[in-house]
Amino acid sequence: MDDAEIIRRSRHEPGLFAAVFDRHAAALHRYVTRRLGDSLADDIVAETFLAAFKRRARYDTARADARPWLYGIAGNLIGRHRRTEVRSYRALARSGVDEVAESYADRVESRVSASAVQRELAAALAALPAADREVLLLIAWAQLSYEETAQALGIPIGTVRSRLHRARRRTRAALGGIDPTGEEDDRG
Repeated sequence: MDDAEIIRRSRHEPGLFAAVFDRHAAALHRYVTRRLGDSLADDIVAETFLAAFKRRARYDTARADARPWLYGIAGNLIGRHRRTEVRSYRALARSGVDEVAESYADRVESRVSASAVQRELAAALAALPAADREVLLLIAWAQLSYEETAQALGIPIGTVRSRLHRARRRTRAALGGIDPTGEEDDRG
């Protein structure tokens, strides 16, 4: 059963919504932890699912996968903590120690070639406009497609592409031409 069907049925059987939580909470928690640190991740994830549960009657059941919707809600909640996020990136830029990334070192190493430039990457992320950073991190860390990112943020896919292009260009420039994601720009 896909997420849309679970959400649709949970309107009359609220307990079914737990399946959506079970499917997506761990990945969402990792994403929020990378953005704001472990101290806020539990609260943000809990708030995300509470908001989703309350709004489930308005969920567009034509969308089988609830991930973009959940990441969109989480992104709005993260927005309330932007100063914390930027402070974390600046601290990482100074110290070079990212305790979250260290705990996922094997997984991160396969996707990110930026370990040698971790401080510079953190500084580059802190310097990005919030909207550009949001798109970049949804694509790179949450592994959402362009379409899913557009759904999550409620923006056109062309805006996702332009923000991602701008964010990657600025990040590469800050890193001396290195693309830390190693990703192509044509994920759709």
